Amino acid sequence: MEAAKVQDARVPECEGPNAMGRPIGRTRLTTSLHPPRLSRTLFLLFLLTLAGCKVNYSFSGADVPAGASTYDVAVFEARAPLSTPRTAQVFTETLRDLLQAQTPLKLVRESGDLRYEGAITGYDVQPVSIQANETAALNRLTMTVSVTYTNSLDATRSSTFTVSRFADYDSAADLVTVEEGLVRTISDQLVQDIFDRTLGNW
Repeated sequence: MEAAKVQDARVPECEGPNAMGRPIGRTRLTTSLHPPRLSRTLFLLFLLTLAGCKVNYSFSGADVPAGASTYDVAVFEARAPLSTPRTAQVFTETLRDLLQAQTPLKLVRESGDLRYEGAITGYDVQPVSIQANETAALNRLTMTVSVTYTNSLDATRSSTFTVSRFADYDSAADLVTVEEGLVRTISDQLVQDIFDRTLGNW
């Protein structure tokens, strides 16, 4: 007995413009009832690849109060005896930058939906890592900041708190020459603590 032949499925001849608007002549379209083996193999490999892949997305965003669209950060005061207006300025700018980078809120000069204000209340240098000859190998600069956070949309979420961080430096170095770098390093840590205490999603 002769093997049954599989005929191709055909569609009527067609002519006219193609998808790009260019004219085409008479074309006889032919579709095989059975896709090529290579195409089926590639399709199966594609499915296996998808099954084996796992994509993880993480987002450490802010828990912004509903309805809030703006924030303002008043210039923090330099109340600690050794702190300076420059120290307060660096800290204030660091806090503003962090909130702008990690929230969709718009920075305004005053009367924001969320408001941050306060003062640098501690700014101290102490020796650490005492050596055998009783000289300090390192000194430690510690900054303490008092923060008042006001949520004008929900007073129950307003708070007042204190945060403190430090950075060590070589005791042979002159504080004046390394101070700004230390202040920036400590400020980065402090503002992250403030963010976590007020808007952190944790």
